[in-house]
Amino acid sequence: MEVKKAGASLDSVISLFNRRIAELQDLVIARNMYPASSVTDLSAVDAAVKTMELQVQAIKDRLRDETLAIPKAKKLIDAAVKQQKKLQDLSSYVPSHIPERMSMLGLDTNRCLFPEGSQQNTGFGSLKLEEVPAALPKEKRSRSTPPLWFITAEELDSLSGYMRGRLTVEKINAAINDMATYAEANSQLISAPKKRVAGDSWEKALELRDIAMTEAVKGKHFFLETDMKGPALKPDNTGKAILTVLRHLGRVSETRIGPHRVIILLKRH
Repeated sequence: MEVKKAGASLDSVISLFNRRIAELQDLVIARNMYPASSVTDLSAVDAAVKTMELQVQAIKDRLRDETLAIPKAKKLIDAAVKQQKKLQDLSSYVPSHIPERMSMLGLDTNRCLFPEGSQQNTGFGSLKLEEVPAALPKEKRSRSTPPLWFITAEELDSLSGYMRGRLTVEKINAAINDMATYAEANSQLISAPKKRVAGDSWEKALELRDIAMTEAVKGKHFFLETDMKGPALKPDNTGKAILTVLRHLGRVSETRIGPHRVIILLKRH
């Protein structure tokens, strides 16, 4: 019996060894089954990992640059906000609608200086072209531009309700533009030589020159109450209310010279 048990144990050990050897053989075969492809796959994985590392580094560099640029961007934003505030403050001085001042001025002045049919006038017909430019430079040097001192919403709100009435900033600033147009037309008429002034306007030109030489008006831009013909400023109740507001806000002053009510445009202090 003991001999049979010893033989059975030996057979069991041999069977275990044979099974282990078979497993090792299978592992060796599995490892060496695709040697070339396994090396290629590992190389591809290594290359992909390196590429990802480079991309991650590039992202880190980009984040570092963006972080360094944040203080500069904040300064630019602060400067833009300040500039926007300045522009908003300036926009409050500009009316929403400004008529074509120069075109209106040119039309009115041409009517006074060159009436219809003036080409047939012998005095103008004999006038040489070179005589006109000779007077223009002196005329430009001696005449300045009328002041355009617009009001703001804060100034209008500071007035009492009965004085402000239904007036708006846009309506008053449009009237200020009209006043500058009237003053510019009068300035051109005053400085124009006699041969360039229409016959029916010469009397007004002489009156304006006399007014311009008075102590209260000398060296200032002005217009007459009779010049108030629109489009924004007219001799009606609204026009009178606008002049009252502008006198109170220091934009104009008034005086009476002879039969004329003279409105003087004041400059910004």
